[in-house]
This record gives sequence, C-alpha cells and structure tokens, in this order.
Amino acid sequence: MSLSLTKGNNLSLTKAAPGLKRLLVGLGWDARSTVGDDFDLDASALLVGYNEKVRSDADFIFYNQPSDAAKSVTYNGDNRTGEGDGDDETVSVELDLVPTDVERVVFTASIYDADARNQTFGQVRKAYIRVVDADTNTEVARYDLNEDFSTETSLVFAEVYRFDGEWKFKAVGQGFSDGLGGIARNFGVVGLS
Repeated sequence: MSLSLTKGNNLSLTKAAPGLKRLLVGLGWDARSTVGDDFDLDASALLVGYNEKVRSDADFIFYNQPSDAAKSVTYNGDNRTGEGDGDDETVSVELDLVPTDVERVVFTASIYDADARNQTFGQVRKAYIRVVDADTNTEVARYDLNEDFSTETSLVFAEVYRFDGEWKFKAVGQGFSDGLGGIARNFGVVGLS
C-alpha cells in the first residue's frame, strides 16, 4: 500500500518495500484549462554528493543527457503536452548502481521556455511525484503538490537519499523562479547555469 506524504515528510523505502532495488519515479501534472495547449514540463534528476552539489555536469540527467555513466539513473523520455492519465514523465533508478559518493538523487521539473511563454507552476494542477517498485509495479510512496507556486518556473519535487544504510524518499516541494538554471546553479551544474 502506498503512503501519501506531505511537504517535508520522508519515508524509509528500505522498510516500506524490503528488497527494493529498482525504482520508477513518475511525475504527473495537468495544465489549467486557461493555459492552452502550449505547455511543456520537463522532468530531470541530479545525482548529488555529500557536499550538496553534483560531482560534475555528467550528474545532471535530463532530455539531452538521459543517463549517468554508471547507468544508475535514466530519464525515460519527454511528454510535451502532459495530456492523458498516469505519469507524464518517468525516471528509472537502479539503487545498487548509484555510486557510493552520491548521497541523493533529486527529482525536478521545469517549464520549457517559461519566460517567453509567461508560464508558471501556478498554472499547473494535479502535480505529483510517486515512487514505484519497478519489479512489482507497486506504488510505494506519493507526494501531491498542493502548494501555490504562482511565480515559480521550476521545482524540486522530491529526493531519494541514503541515511544510516537505508534508502529514503523525501517530499521536498521547493520552487525556483529562475527556471531550470536556478536549480542547476543551486546544485553546482556549470554547463546549464
């Protein structure tokens, strides 16, 4: 049974789903009806070390760099409309392959070309992130974003992190008003900031 988290809460994935090795992290959203059809969100992930930064730009996983060198985190493709039921974009994580000097995998979403289109997360509804056991297709945890992000153009949705020999999932819900570049700068990505 899946546990629904609120902002700031965490869950031990190790205890909630013993034997969990492969995650499918799904992100979903809908644009408000007043926005129109030209609304594209992009999921991404960052492999973050114990210094709160990526080890290099190669740890930024997104549509132009769909996997890290260890193949521990893989971006599974772009949904340009967000239409339909279920996850709009997904990221796969092989927990056993995550390098030992990576403390967290941070999951984000940003609005493509937000400034030019005058779009923010305030125009998004039903946004969520969920963790699924990829081997059993069972949802383990979910975070529905209920906050109003009226000026933000990118968000850190959640993270999966190591703690005392366990893997945990944390609902973050932190917004940035300067797009994906703001997230990149925050985590030390040089090539995008």
